[in-house]
Amino acid sequence: MPGYMGFVESLTACNVGGEMDEIGVAVDIGTSGIRAQAVDLTSGAVLSTSISLAHPLPGANVVDHLHFALEAGVTVATRMLRTAVNRVVEGLKVPVIAIRRLAVCGNTVQLSLLQGIEVRDLAYTGARKLATLGVVKPDRRGVSIQAGILQGLELNETCQVLIPPAVCHTIGADALAMVLQSGILQEQQTALITDYGTNAEMALYHNGRIITASAAAGPAIEGQQISCGMLAAPGAVTDLQLMRNLQYRLLVLDEQMQVVQGPVVDLERASLVSSNNAQVKGITGTGVVAALCEGIQAGLIELPCIQTPDACLHLGRKLSLTEEDLQEAGKAFGAIRAGHVTLCHEAGIGYGDIHVVYMAGAAGTYVDPVKAMFMGWVPAYTKKIVQVGNTSLKMARHLVMDPAQLDVMQRLADRIRPDHYVLAASDTFKKMYMLELAYWTEGMPMTSYRTMLTRYGVKAFPETVSAPEILQAGAIGDLGNPGVQELSVVSDPGEILLLSIEGCTACSGCVDACPQSALELSFKENRPVVQLYHSRCAGVSCKRCEHVCPEKVMVLSDFFMIR
Repeated sequence: MPGYMGFVESLTACNVGGEMDEIGVAVDIGTSGIRAQAVDLTSGAVLSTSISLAHPLPGANVVDHLHFALEAGVTVATRMLRTAVNRVVEGLKVPVIAIRRLAVCGNTVQLSLLQGIEVRDLAYTGARKLATLGVVKPDRRGVSIQAGILQGLELNETCQVLIPPAVCHTIGADALAMVLQSGILQEQQTALITDYGTNAEMALYHNGRIITASAAAGPAIEGQQISCGMLAAPGAVTDLQLMRNLQYRLLVLDEQMQVVQGPVVDLERASLVSSNNAQVKGITGTGVVAALCEGIQAGLIELPCIQTPDACLHLGRKLSLTEEDLQEAGKAFGAIRAGHVTLCHEAGIGYGDIHVVYMAGAAGTYVDPVKAMFMGWVPAYTKKIVQVGNTSLKMARHLVMDPAQLDVMQRLADRIRPDHYVLAASDTFKKMYMLELAYWTEGMPMTSYRTMLTRYGVKAFPETVSAPEILQAGAIGDLGNPGVQELSVVSDPGEILLLSIEGCTACSGCVDACPQSALELSFKENRPVVQLYHSRCAGVSCKRCEHVCPEKVMVLSDFFMIR
């Protein structure tokens, strides 16, 4: 990155009067973005925090990222991911010469791509297919390596990079982190933890067993593929607070990722009841939970329809949730509840036997837990809910301070591997998810839902709900203490690529069709040139640009080949 080393050298030159503090960097690579914190290795204090508002690879989920890596090549995907990590680390504003260790946490795909190792075994599970491709599964045990080996990472060559182990292809270091950092293993009663995201990792702790699974909830959990949705970032609506009648106060994230009061809106009308200085840009997953919950309780939603004149829930003059958004969110919520019920069934217990629930990740931190319970994110019968924040980032901080935690994580991975369940292969999950789809998208009554549980051999849900005790573990917010410096936000960590497409007539069809505004059309020497913003692109799961091209010359993978 041009200018980065000069930037660092200028910081170093300003550090006069003695030895420089040793710094560690903790990095969480999530499906929707990267978060990093600089840590003083002597005191353990957080110095600064930097986040990205998107993932550098095209796509909205880990499957899209994996597909991209297969199509473009691991080398390309690895380069892009390491470049994005550089940009986020740059935002920490610490001298690179002082960084002694960097610890990273994330799911199996993200850490494999960062390390630049084989990922085809994560895409194909059949032994015969892997043998045909000549794939040898790499060793994904925890490893400590020098940064110089990971070409493209702008760190001292001798900087120690700590990459924790994976359990399997769907359960990675982030799942180990939520188990270790939450405190669930100290519970005396049956407990459940979920890291709410596009790939919702979950673990049930029952009679000494740790039973894990991963539900492909989809991007709606984090506010993506929602018409006015966005990731958790400054300007995002995270909750609604009832004021009177159908008037609600929006709760919004400020520039420091703290929740502040926003304007008052009327869910039935595209107007503001009152405004203030809070900037509102969109709604994140927790805000979707809150809006739909309030809509149902106010009688504005009768599944699967929104009962307002224009079939929308309004969050001001420009933001609204449509019936399509309701359907998209319902599919995501249903995947989570179906996963929870499946874990209980595998453990031989009922859904109502879960006494303690831990909620992890940004969505699990900012959501109102009572509203989450109402919408099926949490069993409605639990006695206690604990919101634990970003456990993946916490684990990276713990690891950067104490590299011996690699061995702790490896022992846990070996312990829970025999009790991991692949939901896609579970008949119970398939049946439960079909019930959830019927409930959310067709309006199946809960009485019919309960009848089908009995038919499927699943223990019935209790008839009454609980009023749980709610606890927040640690500092408010999923980032914890952001440090003394202002939060640094990298809005676009991806690459911007220009491609002159042979046969392009400059009709702009691809630009107009892109739902993410990832394409722009310009001219160079009188030839049409298409510009692609990688981090905005929905990737191989979309390809609307290809479908609408009348000349059939727009090929998304051609951009991936650009070096």
